[in-house]
Amino acid sequence: MGGSRLQNNKAHKTRFASKSSRNVHKLSSKDKKISKPSVAKGAKAARLQRNKMMREQKRAAILKEKRALSGPLSPPRVIVLFGLSASVDLNSLEEDIRALLAGGENSDGFPAIASSEYKLRATVLKAPHNDLLTCMEMAKVADLIAFVASPNSVYEADDSDHFIDSFGSQCLSVFRTLGLPSTVVLLRDLPDDLKRKNELKKMYASMLAPEFPEDCKFYPADKKDELHKFFWLFKEQRLTVPHWRNERSYLMAQKVDMLADNSSSEKCTLILTGYLRARGLSANQLVHVAGAGDFQLAKVELLKDPCPLNVRKGVDLMDSENDIQSSVFSVLFIYLGSNLMLRDLLMGRSSNCVVVHNSLRAWHVKNLVVRCLTSDPLKQEPLVVENIPDLLAGEQTWPTEAEMLEADRNHEQKKMKKKKLPKGISEYQAAWIVDDSDDDYSDSDEVGDDGMVLDDGESGFADHKGENGFEFDEDQASLNLRDSDEETETDSVMMEGDNLTQEQIADQIRKIKEEHAEDEEYPDEVDTPIDVPARKRFAKYRGVKSFRTSSWDPKESLPPEYAKIFAFDNFPRTQKHVLAKALDMEQERDEYIPAGSYARLYIKDVPDGVSSKLCMSAKKMPVIACGLLQHESKVSVLHFSIKKHDTYDAPVKAKEELLFHVGFRQFITRPIFSSDSINAKQHKMERFLHAGRFSIASIYAPISFLSLPLIALKSQGEDASPAIAAVGSLRSVDPDRIVLKRIILTGYPQRVSKSKATVRYMFHNPEDVKWFKPVEVFSKCGRRGRIKEPVGTHGAMKCIFNGVLQQHDTVCMNLFKRTYPKWPPQWFPLQSA
Repeated sequence: MGGSRLQNNKAHKTRFASKSSRNVHKLSSKDKKISKPSVAKGAKAARLQRNKMMREQKRAAILKEKRALSGPLSPPRVIVLFGLSASVDLNSLEEDIRALLAGGENSDGFPAIASSEYKLRATVLKAPHNDLLTCMEMAKVADLIAFVASPNSVYEADDSDHFIDSFGSQCLSVFRTLGLPSTVVLLRDLPDDLKRKNELKKMYASMLAPEFPEDCKFYPADKKDELHKFFWLFKEQRLTVPHWRNERSYLMAQKVDMLADNSSSEKCTLILTGYLRARGLSANQLVHVAGAGDFQLAKVELLKDPCPLNVRKGVDLMDSENDIQSSVFSVLFIYLGSNLMLRDLLMGRSSNCVVVHNSLRAWHVKNLVVRCLTSDPLKQEPLVVENIPDLLAGEQTWPTEAEMLEADRNHEQKKMKKKKLPKGISEYQAAWIVDDSDDDYSDSDEVGDDGMVLDDGESGFADHKGENGFEFDEDQASLNLRDSDEETETDSVMMEGDNLTQEQIADQIRKIKEEHAEDEEYPDEVDTPIDVPARKRFAKYRGVKSFRTSSWDPKESLPPEYAKIFAFDNFPRTQKHVLAKALDMEQERDEYIPAGSYARLYIKDVPDGVSSKLCMSAKKMPVIACGLLQHESKVSVLHFSIKKHDTYDAPVKAKEELLFHVGFRQFITRPIFSSDSINAKQHKMERFLHAGRFSIASIYAPISFLSLPLIALKSQGEDASPAIAAVGSLRSVDPDRIVLKRIILTGYPQRVSKSKATVRYMFHNPEDVKWFKPVEVFSKCGRRGRIKEPVGTHGAMKCIFNGVLQQHDTVCMNLFKRTYPKWPPQWFPLQSA
């Protein structure tokens, strides 16, 4: 068996080859052709060019956003300090941060601080504990939320494993619904021992990390060096804000004033001064003042930035020296005349009056108007809230020729129809007699002695037709009802309950319902009133063959409030058009104040009471004004995806008054709740907002575009602060969404014979049985059937089902009617007295 199994390859003989023979396959540099990159042609070239342009546009948009948030022209960053527990001392932390940013310089009382060392501007806000509304308003404008934790809260809490109290956890859930901006956790009151300090820091991170985003960092903040390290990293951080805040311009007022209006004693002009953020603002836009309502602008002034981010601050002031003296001092000299002492006072020539001169100079710099935009009545967005209905829209117009011919034809048919009239009545008097009264004088009477209309035969659903023209042709295939020739005792014998009084009947109904309540609870069951006929009590309800597939006209029998609202043929297309129009108009620099500018808004026609409340509330919470897009002041029907808050235990009933915080806007609403049916056009109304699942809340409110967060608050009284009832987001704007309220009328079998049964206590008179005869009935055990005929005079009826009915079963009937939200007394909370 010979040889090795290893493969032996023949060695190359390059060592014996000459240098020229080894390089014979290579080309010389002269023979080499310079290859040019291949240029794509046709559709491929266009596709590559388009992709390149899209990449460049995205890169430019990201760079613009980065410069807008962290560049020298960006507005001051809003830092909100929020204590996770009541024991955290925010006052000392706020003082340390302000002293570090000011760099030892004395601040002039302006809220924003410009730090030349960190090259950033910041406004530090301290969120008060147990003040939910103020914390919410601060979170809406915050660029950074600094959650402050302290180990002291662990020892004071009942549960020693948590650093967050109940109010802190409640606010955290609200902040998540609004959309968290950039967040950090600052650790205070740490021990000086390095080992113990590191252990506490690790414990903080492990216990608090699940409550915050993944990129949230933990920083100790006891010493100046630790705060210095934090701000050095913070100035390079790219801030993230919720997407809904970038779609509209908004302003957090640094100063709130009111100016009396000479033309009206009840209204005034509200003046808000602050930095414009996110987007530019035009004087022709509408603005919403949080809690106050929607208003028009009289003018917008672009002011000189009182807190510039410039190391050489004196340069800007010296450049405008001539402007300052010519604009302010010259005006004052007119009133001072020849008083040389006062002139020296103003010019600063007197050594004792340098402070006055500097204060006047600072006042002028802060109020220097760079540019003023006045609203144009032709271009200004009209303030339209409700539609004014035309009362004559439903009036009859002049009839057409076809209608007149039809009327003549009907008149001739009426003449041909003979009426049997009593003696002594003329034709003129007979014209005033209603046609239905002719039956009173007819010789033939089809109604039996007992006052009931009986069927001629029992042939199932195929040949049965109700009084209202409701045919059961489709029921034969679905129900497969079996007819039986066997008659029961109840077919010809009156029921045992005919001799009972109303009190005894009500007592029996109560007892039966208590027995069945233990078996199964049905939330939509209602009791048929004994003293009121069911056909009158439930006149607005109707039977529906199939809740999912049956058609319901959305324009049928609309309430009067629908004449005041606005609707769109295609709301997504309108939203796309409005957003594109807003972007195009923002490119016109002459008519817009750019974002990041220090501006003053003059809001006209604001009620005096509202302005006074805003001036008072500005001392403890930020006053926010946001620009509105086109159509956003008009009222329509808004639908929100809503969920009951975990901390709220009280029931939330439909049509109760709630305060909706939708983005920057606030509305007083009275919503209705409904289920979210995916495959159906009809949606079932819910009487209460149930915990643990989402529902749809429908309200009358001004239109809002895009997906906005929702915080629903419920009032707890005048003295107590409102509680968070539910959270959610805006779903759609659609007045044609059909919400049906369902009621279930129940009856109980008295006699059962296979698929036939005699049911009582669903109705209390035979006329009601005849009225609801076309509506399908069903049982809780799954049987379906129909009403055959009334029995007796107390509302009992014979029913036929598609199977054997059990004696302990319950017979039900579904009735539906369309329901609508309730119109609120006023739209905005500050408008109430």
